[in-house]
Amino acid sequence: MSKNVKTAEDRLIERDRMRFVKNSACSNLCYLALLFNVFYFVLLYRQDVANYYYNIQIGASIIYNLVFMLIVFMSSESVKHYHKNYSYVLLVVGLMQIVRIFVMPTRAHNATVVVEEVTKVVMDNWTYTKAVIYLGVSAAALIYSAVLNYTRCTALEAHVKSLGEKA
Repeated sequence: MSKNVKTAEDRLIERDRMRFVKNSACSNLCYLALLFNVFYFVLLYRQDVANYYYNIQIGASIIYNLVFMLIVFMSSESVKHYHKNYSYVLLVVGLMQIVRIFVMPTRAHNATVVVEEVTKVVMDNWTYTKAVIYLGVSAAALIYSAVLNYTRCTALEAHVKSLGEKA
């Protein structure tokens, strides 16, 4: 018989181990999302084209980044301990990362400013592409973490319930 085939006993042991082992895969995905968010805001805040970014929108973006990092870090610690409700939090925050693509980067990519009588694009194509990739990877990591945590929590809850019925 092949070594890759899991028996029912192997799956039972795997689920039982979940009671004692941290959900580090979901937590690590949250950290990955944080990392790519940091790449995004460093990329965005390094842009200095005339006075385009000096407005209330950049202030709101900075506050959002701080709140985002706080929520994702707290969620990463909670999903590590199989808290199912944080799957919903991660899903919403992941979807918000997708929405962010259409706010600052898209507006900056479509905007032009006049600097010393020369019209310049605020965000060039390469910078825009990197911003979209960073936010997309961040969103994908959060959404995958949310789905993975939800499925693992559901399996663990069913396993614990079955143990209660056997006892």
